[in-house]
Amino acid sequence: MNIGVLGTGMVGRAISAKLSQSGHDVMIGTRDVDRTLAHSEPDFMGNPPFREWQQHAHVKLGTFAEAAAFGEILFNCTSGMASLAALKLAGERNLNGKILIDIANPLDFSRGMPPTLSVCNTDSLGEQIQRAFPQARVVKTLNTMNANVMVNPSLLSGDHDVFVSGNDAAAKAQVTDILKDWFGWKSVIDLGDITTARGAEMVLPLWLHLMAALKTPMFNFKVVR
Repeated sequence: MNIGVLGTGMVGRAISAKLSQSGHDVMIGTRDVDRTLAHSEPDFMGNPPFREWQQHAHVKLGTFAEAAAFGEILFNCTSGMASLAALKLAGERNLNGKILIDIANPLDFSRGMPPTLSVCNTDSLGEQIQRAFPQARVVKTLNTMNANVMVNPSLLSGDHDVFVSGNDAAAKAQVTDILKDWFGWKSVIDLGDITTARGAEMVLPLWLHLMAALKTPMFNFKVVR
């Protein structure tokens, strides 16, 4: 299957590499292809420059619009504060009718660490995306964990959970199958319509404090019942 992944950061790379290794044709979208390829130094977290990583990941690189047009299914892995702008560059026509798996979080780093949420309580980034692109089939998921855990939940011992939110029941069912069959998730909890993305996104402040307290990002949530 042709998959479009919007965003060249840690999450976009993790998703793209996993899908490429699974036999899918993947194109990552970026705002400026030449600028992305021109970077020659590791990022602030020590990740290699994109062009070096791309050689090993075997994925294509294009603009946001090219990646959105290429993908039969799309992943939004952009920084949450820039997601709406990136999706506008991707083009509404390229999003219409497609499942758009939204992994982004509305984290605002303008005041430093820890970040705050740019939207919460009465709205969410997932809802904003659905309103801006009403014909896209937006499903919020995978935003409550580290990128490595997203694509390989077996890195953590025992059972743990991933959540889905969205208005389109068929889209959520397909995304649930993707989470289980492509990424290896065993427990997928359907929270309800896209308004439930508020809760999933508001987990992030707790997640950040837990990361600091545990001194590792390698953990996840388990719902005990």
